[in-house]
Amino acid sequence: MIIISRRSCSGVALLLALAAAHSAPFAAAGESSPARGARIEPVPGQAELGTIEIHGVAADSFDPAIWQSNQLHFQPDVRSPLLAPRLSGGFRNIYAPSIVEVPGGWRVFYGAWDGVPTGNDRIYSVSTPDFLDFGERRIEIDHGRFIHVCNVSAVRVNNSAFAMICTAYPDAKGLNKPAFFLGSVPVSGSGATGTDLSRRHGDCPLAWNGSPAPYAAQLDDIVDMNGYPPYRDADINGINVLLHEQEAYRLYFGNWRVPGHVHRASALDGRRFRYEGPCLDSAHAVNDVKKLTSGNRTFYLMALHANADRLWYALSTGGMRFDAEQQLATALGPADRFIVAIGWVTQGNRLLGFLYGAGAVSELNRNRIFARWLQKRLVFVADDGRRFEPAGALGPDRQIIALPAAGRLRGRFEVLGDDGRTRLAEPIPMSVTPGSVYRLHLPR
Repeated sequence: MIIISRRSCSGVALLLALAAAHSAPFAAAGESSPARGARIEPVPGQAELGTIEIHGVAADSFDPAIWQSNQLHFQPDVRSPLLAPRLSGGFRNIYAPSIVEVPGGWRVFYGAWDGVPTGNDRIYSVSTPDFLDFGERRIEIDHGRFIHVCNVSAVRVNNSAFAMICTAYPDAKGLNKPAFFLGSVPVSGSGATGTDLSRRHGDCPLAWNGSPAPYAAQLDDIVDMNGYPPYRDADINGINVLLHEQEAYRLYFGNWRVPGHVHRASALDGRRFRYEGPCLDSAHAVNDVKKLTSGNRTFYLMALHANADRLWYALSTGGMRFDAEQQLATALGPADRFIVAIGWVTQGNRLLGFLYGAGAVSELNRNRIFARWLQKRLVFVADDGRRFEPAGALGPDRQIIALPAAGRLRGRFEVLGDDGRTRLAEPIPMSVTPGSVYRLHLPR
């Protein structure tokens, strides 16, 4: 079972309310021997009143064992939502995140009505160094010849290009189809592209399919598919995932007209795909696939949703056949009751967490982007026996614990792994002061 808070963490007031409730003992520790030499030290800064903030808690390298056993310690971000629509326009519905690591941070692509005058889906991006602060929001793909372009799945191809598969509606038959967009940094003063993204932090204007953003999508951006006879009549809405590996593009997709399977196709150019077959029996919507390693083994991690109150994941060691899906998470409360999209957040070979689009209404048109982070589990045990569990996260590397507001509190920290169970260190005795910031140091 997943170890995850089901309480909504919308602000400090709720964190304070949680402090008294966190009294349950932690699960039995894992079998590995705890490390010696771990410490938690105060660092300059201010946590919110009635809380302490602990840095250095982000997930370690991908560990397939905790995913296979479904023992995952996710914490919801205390900002609920993480990203809300802009208020300048009357249409506000932001929901389909796809997160790409770039040098020094990430570029978050998403589909939305992001405070615009019309209810037409477009593709946007925003950059962040740490998921604490965010940069300028940009429109990348305008709907152009379509009514909607949304459900983006983006990858970084190399040091000079991104690629995206999005849902475009309608095609010539009035159906949803995947469309491909290749983006590069325009060279100043010319129509050429190709500036090295690694020297630009990935936070720069892009040209898509040869035209500066915002690029107006065209009918011929829709991809071709050979070997899958139902393709021309397929409805592929929000179930189009792009993965780039070995100089090839993989497209994981479904077909709402013939439900029950996730399929895979491959292409060298991102536009002309050849069908390879089904890879997972599931009626849920595939939204992301990331490739990770552990030792000498490769793993593919798939994320799925069902426009309902929960999420799922599935693992594969080859990328073609996936094991049976397992439940990833459930909604925290009314604000994210209907989950409509999910995107993994990775850093190198670490799976840090996921962003997800969700809203409070069944019409699925008032969504926001929320976040949950895979983290170590720190529990503060006061000398009088009171236990204070994590109450949420602030980005992938900071954990929040709510404490009584007055005075220093003596006790010890228990430090557990990304599974929420395995002891990583002997208990660390110390005193803490609400409103202060600390950092966890573990020997490597």
